[in-house]
Amino acid sequence: MFTFTLDATDGAARAGTLILPHGAVRTPAFMPVGTHGAVRGLHPAEVRRAGGQIVLGNTYHLHLRPGEGVVQALGGIQRFTRWDGPMLTDSGGFQVFSLEGLRRIEEEGVEFTSHVDGSLRRITPEKSVEIQWALGADVAMQFDHVVPGQASWELAREGMERSLRWLARCRDRHHELAAEAPGASPQTLWPIVQGGTHDDLRRASLDGILARGSWTGVAIGGLSVGEPKPVMHRVLDDLEPRLPRNIPRYLMGVGFPADLLEGIARGVDLFDCVAATRNGRHGTAWVADGRVNVRGATNRLSDAPLDPECDCETCTTFPRGYLRHLFVVEEILGLRLVSIHNVRFLVRLGEQARAHIDAGTYDSWSRDWLRRHHARGAP
Repeated sequence: MFTFTLDATDGAARAGTLILPHGAVRTPAFMPVGTHGAVRGLHPAEVRRAGGQIVLGNTYHLHLRPGEGVVQALGGIQRFTRWDGPMLTDSGGFQVFSLEGLRRIEEEGVEFTSHVDGSLRRITPEKSVEIQWALGADVAMQFDHVVPGQASWELAREGMERSLRWLARCRDRHHELAAEAPGASPQTLWPIVQGGTHDDLRRASLDGILARGSWTGVAIGGLSVGEPKPVMHRVLDDLEPRLPRNIPRYLMGVGFPADLLEGIARGVDLFDCVAATRNGRHGTAWVADGRVNVRGATNRLSDAPLDPECDCETCTTFPRGYLRHLFVVEEILGLRLVSIHNVRFLVRLGEQARAHIDAGTYDSWSRDWLRRHHARGAP
């Protein structure tokens, strides 16, 4: 349990198998995001049929509604959501720090105003761990201090050093909770590398994390938050040879198609992002050639599949003309069908990457794929 086996490598790209209490995850893998305990608009069986192996739950939102006590009383997050596979919960740190003007950061924790009912709340490192323990996901994340993508060295250093202090508090509280409930479903805690876009701070963060314990996985946070893509790539390039090889690496909040392949090339194993379903709800579908605007008039008489290369339920069943019609008449089925495709597209991209890592052809394949994807202006 909580083991990671490195099955193959091709340069820095890795194919592995992560064993968690609720199942195995073959990496590299995209994690669909279930913000409120559901991947937006999709049935758990649809997520499974799309190839989803592990789902992310959002601590901040589940804390506000329905409350972790409700989830715990109903058997934990897997039983509550009826997703029987592995789950990971984020710490709530990113959401809290996004509440500009509605939160106050102190060493003890963060005080914030709920966006739901205006109530005053406080999350500390200990409280974040307690919420996640009650939710009961396989993997919990440390509570960290996230800074903007263009943060100065001084601000990034403050966030990085506070994240290390909070990590120690998260670790200690997590150990206490495990000792108090020896019969509970096992859960592991992962740390988060911070430091903005400053390589020296990122290295110091990783060194501090490794000095504070032995971990079953490590996350890289605070990227794709406003910094240019080449800067994110540079940070990952610098971190990759310093990261432990024998545990999975999770790049938080990153999940556009090109980002997956660029991250995999730099040794990342796990990704998550809300963009798959968010873009789907707005009628944007990802395909290997870039993007398709499902609402576009050119699709009105099209009997072609959304993506002829895709094996998802949407692409093997419905033509573009019908999908466009669903969006024009504001039929909710259209939102769901394009979301299913986008989730499958990213999951399948991870599967394809794994196959090419196994074959030793990842670099040439990914470069050709990215060249084709960007040719029509995909972001």
